Amino acid sequence: YYLSTYANSTVSRYDSHKKSELRDIYNKIVKTNQESPLYKIQESGDVTKFAIDVKESARQIKNVISSLSTDDGGIESAFSKKVATSSNEEVVTAKYIGSGKESETMNDFEIEVRQLATPQINTGNFLPNSGRDIAVGSYSFDLNTPSASYEFQYNVNEGETNKDILDKLARLVNNADIGLKAEVLSNDKAESALNLYSTQTGLSNDETSLFEIIPEGTTGSYAAMRTLGINHITHPAENSSFLLNGKEHSSYSNTITINKTFELTLKNLSTPGETETVGYKTSVDAVADNLNELIDSYNSVIDIATDHTGASQQGNRLLNDMKSVPNTYANELEAIGLKTTADGKIHLDRALLSDAISSEDAKESFSVLNAFKDALNEKATKASINPMNYVNKVVVAYKNPNHIQATPYISSVYSGLMLDRYC
Repeated sequence: YYLSTYANSTVSRYDSHKKSELRDIYNKIVKTNQESPLYKIQESGDVTKFAIDVKESARQIKNVISSLSTDDGGIESAFSKKVATSSNEEVVTAKYIGSGKESETMNDFEIEVRQLATPQINTGNFLPNSGRDIAVGSYSFDLNTPSASYEFQYNVNEGETNKDILDKLARLVNNADIGLKAEVLSNDKAESALNLYSTQTGLSNDETSLFEIIPEGTTGSYAAMRTLGINHITHPAENSSFLLNGKEHSSYSNTITINKTFELTLKNLSTPGETETVGYKTSVDAVADNLNELIDSYNSVIDIATDHTGASQQGNRLLNDMKSVPNTYANELEAIGLKTTADGKIHLDRALLSDAISSEDAKESFSVLNAFKDALNEKATKASINPMNYVNKVVVAYKNPNHIQATPYISSVYSGLMLDRYC
């Protein structure tokens, strides 16, 4: 569950920490363990998923809050963090990745996308689904990349059809996880072909291909490869090409970084002769977007808690704990456009927010937002340190208050849930 749900999440720069920050986390874990009784977890099926969801959603909140925190700026600058914008997000999207210390005079720039970076594609021959064009036997082929070489072996058995063989080969390549993806294509003639493509895009000057397929040096493997046809490149990898302020550039990828400030993702080609503008949003829009990011991370925790408040009542404690934060500042938050609904979620009224941060009392509005941010960060920190605090459990024994010692119990339970629930 963890791997399929969270393993592919984008890693934030706020996921790395200084030694002092890690030491602080360690000390909090020790303190939590000292005060924790011995307990047993109730068998309720979804407890493992719930604990992982709590941990990961808390991490997301903390990352958002870290991105809104400044070392030397006031509360206004924290919520006015720059937000990048593109005049045409169908062609290029922009994300601000700077430190906030860039020159205020940095101008917008123009970009024209002329070509997208593409992967290498090898599309095989279309074979009749119901027939079998490869004889029964064992076969192999080498798959070479610029950095490594892999050998694939497969068997063709009695009763298998061309479609069965292609499905088998697609699973073989996908399960290998070597930077290639495989899929079986079908046409309206009841025929199928194996399609291989690289996850990497672009090609350096000293490379001729991103992968090469060579059959084993036997008559049977050569004949099977001629039938499959996957050793021929049907579309070579290509670099992206674009103009920045009229100057031509290229990249191996469709995601590029400009001056360590903007991360651009090229989506489509520009209309010939036309450009898209990338720059910063206005201060009001920037505050609203930053707040929306914080609100979305909070609302996702409410969703997780609500999903587990059924028969097991697993999420009740988490729900009440998180809802207490906006409830504490309910009137102040509503006055500046952050309205809490009956289900505990927060919705942003941009018009009210715009009025609040543009008025003479703007500093007071930012003060409320800062207090809300800090309170939410405190709750997220506790949930991140001890997600097991929110699962249903039975207390077995309390520790001797006169001889309290640190134990690894809580951390071991959470780690065990991800590795082996029976350990």
